[in-house]
Amino acid sequence: MTQTEVIIVGSGPTGLSCAIELKKVGIETLVFDKGCILNSIYNYPTHMTFFTTAEKLEIGGIPMTSMYEKPTRIEALKYYRRVAEYYQLRVRQYEKVEKILGDDGAFVVWTQDRFGREQAYGARKVILATGYYDQPNLLNVPGEDLPKVSHYYKEPHPFYDQDVAVVGGKNSAAIAALELYWAGARVTLIHRRAWLSDQIKYWIRPNLENRILSGEIKAYFNSWITEIRPDEIDVQTPEGKITLKNDFVLAMTGYHPDLEFLAGLGITLDPQTGRPYTDPETLESARKGIYLAGVVVAGVHTNEIFIENGRFHAHQIARAIARDLRGACR
Repeated sequence: MTQTEVIIVGSGPTGLSCAIELKKVGIETLVFDKGCILNSIYNYPTHMTFFTTAEKLEIGGIPMTSMYEKPTRIEALKYYRRVAEYYQLRVRQYEKVEKILGDDGAFVVWTQDRFGREQAYGARKVILATGYYDQPNLLNVPGEDLPKVSHYYKEPHPFYDQDVAVVGGKNSAAIAALELYWAGARVTLIHRRAWLSDQIKYWIRPNLENRILSGEIKAYFNSWITEIRPDEIDVQTPEGKITLKNDFVLAMTGYHPDLEFLAGLGITLDPQTGRPYTDPETLESARKGIYLAGVVVAGVHTNEIFIENGRFHAHQIARAIARDLRGACR
């Protein structure tokens, strides 16, 4: 069985930052991801631009540069790959952590690769930095499992000359609706609330509002899909149920941490918020020896933690682990 000091679950910016901070104090790590490295950022829309500036995405003390004030998804992927190479981080891609047995100082982490092969690894400590992007908030309506339904949006080209329903009223839905319209799709926006979210980026919101007010993008507010069929959808509106011709549904309804996975590992969660109980200084969970980093700390309130502040969890955790394993304090 392969042994290491600390296993990190999740290879996003927060997980990589944890590995870097631990390496700085001489602690060996092994990082696992069930997808590719930086899997969540990889699955962002192809031409996405971050809302924040480059310096707020930096990890490991390595400067990030971008062509414009705000970096793109492609620039971020390149930057984080180079940081991982610079620090020679050990990242095992396409290997999913299935269970964690044992206790503090003597954990056994069981994984399964994409071919179904199982492997066990020993570790003294474990850090969970699993993010939330691979757990969509479902519509929970008949037909949601049809292949024409997706909770992710990459780019508009495949939807040219198609009837596309975009569900949601925040940034993801706004960007998707506009790009689909520009690419020649017939777009209908469906949102449960009375109007678009105030959180939509200021340079996007007026454009979408104008398209809606002009009728170029059809919108139904205070409305929701009740059933999805191969060629149409049913929508409950304030005026009653309507049926719309439909080729694709993009449900941009947000995401949540895998709370079931956390609970299965013995991580105690607040029943109302899903927020794990952690030591505010060390971010150690109720299961001793397992630490939480990034958005998983916030439970269902995923709008509280982003790359910009989640990356700082790495220093807290590394400090605590170094004190425990080395008797050192940074």
